[in-house]
Amino acid sequence: MPAPHIPALRLGRPYASADRAPVPDYRSGEALAWISQVNSALIRRDLFRPDGEAAGGRALPAADLLETARRAGELFARETLPLGEETQSPDAFITQVSASTGLPCPLVRRHVRRIAELCAHLPEVLRGLIREDDLSLLDGGWVKHNGAVRAFAPQTPALGVVMPSNSPGVNTLWLPAIVMKVAVALKPGRDDPWTPYRLFQALLAAGLPADALSYYPTDHEGAMAILRSAGRSLLFGDDETTAPWRGDSRVEIHGPGRSKVLIGEDLLDAAGTLEVCISSILENSGRSCTNASTIVVPRRGAEIAEALAARLATVEPRPPEDEEAKLAAFVRPEIAERIDAAIEQGLRGGGAVDVTGAVRGGGRLVRAHGGTYLLPTIIRCDSLAHPLANREFLFPFASVVEIPEMEMAEAIGPSLVVTALTRNETVIRRLLAAPHIGRLHIGPIPTWQVAWDQPHEGNLFELLYRRRALQVGEISAPVPGRS
Repeated sequence: MPAPHIPALRLGRPYASADRAPVPDYRSGEALAWISQVNSALIRRDLFRPDGEAAGGRALPAADLLETARRAGELFARETLPLGEETQSPDAFITQVSASTGLPCPLVRRHVRRIAELCAHLPEVLRGLIREDDLSLLDGGWVKHNGAVRAFAPQTPALGVVMPSNSPGVNTLWLPAIVMKVAVALKPGRDDPWTPYRLFQALLAAGLPADALSYYPTDHEGAMAILRSAGRSLLFGDDETTAPWRGDSRVEIHGPGRSKVLIGEDLLDAAGTLEVCISSILENSGRSCTNASTIVVPRRGAEIAEALAARLATVEPRPPEDEEAKLAAFVRPEIAERIDAAIEQGLRGGGAVDVTGAVRGGGRLVRAHGGTYLLPTIIRCDSLAHPLANREFLFPFASVVEIPEMEMAEAIGPSLVVTALTRNETVIRRLLAAPHIGRLHIGPIPTWQVAWDQPHEGNLFELLYRRRALQVGEISAPVPGRS
């Protein structure tokens, strides 16, 4: 049976290009699908809409869009949906995502549940982003609360999104834009074209106007066209990819998280401390920016590193269909080889020890089940200045570093998420005041665990809307959004 063709979507309309790229199975190299490619000129033409007509959901009430998104989450998780001119069942979706990204099926399944849950919890997500309980402001652009008027103006008719391939769950970050009445123009990641396409199909089946969604498989130039042409954008990537756009207020960067777990003196021996660290390192095979890449302790670093290494050394590659599989294969073996070489180079410089290597008695790069894997790795570093001490890789990797408890908050540097395992009020106050911490968890909450009403990174509403001054006097005609 020939591999299916996945078309581009131009303002919701399927577009078949003569230029098509394969989506290969990482084990066999066989094409799982062929995907139409679009060029930068076509993208610029579609996104040049100064009247905002691309935002097809703008005329619908926010309450209707919330119901559309909720229904779409159910369809995404449970129903057979179009895949080009063919169809795709939920099980086929999981198998295809696993085969092209290297994520084992149970982890893909977990992402499916997370995406469906996000769709069901969008009212809470939006209240957290907007910081208003009355979501009707999305209909009229303003609300009146306790006598005060709060008004907001849209910044763009379309949100550009340049997606990665590391994790299907990152698609939850653009989804709220649909209910905010902003169209989405998305470039899928090379290895995971499936998830955003299936989400788009679920949204269309649930009743979202088609012209609110554009799906642009494209090259680097096409990605640049999205970032330059959309009024506001989300960009995912490593430091090199995101560096040119840092400081550009139109682009919200989602790069390496360098997330951390901090353990205070009072909880070094507490029950559950080790489990929080293991979960923060291992979840999603270490592929997320919310995975902990550094464990900070005030003392006993060698002992804690050995305890973590002993637990993680038992995690081995399993077939992707195995329900116990926790490790993802690398789609491109050369990337795993480069990471392995970078770690070895860092170790040769001194000041760091591969604790898991000593426990396991072997190397971290292995070939198994038709794929290339990096085994979980714990590095004991003498200081946070070591090249491996604050480094993030796409597998379960973490350093253990000793820092005096009262210096932790200032010393750790920029961190997307920090889990603080301490009851020390002085340490907690310093962490609360630290401007370089994105999200702070106080207590036994793994770094990857999110609350629906808390922004993940940045604030999508503040990217898409700006607060404006508004005064409303007595007028004969009704103000839009209010009777």
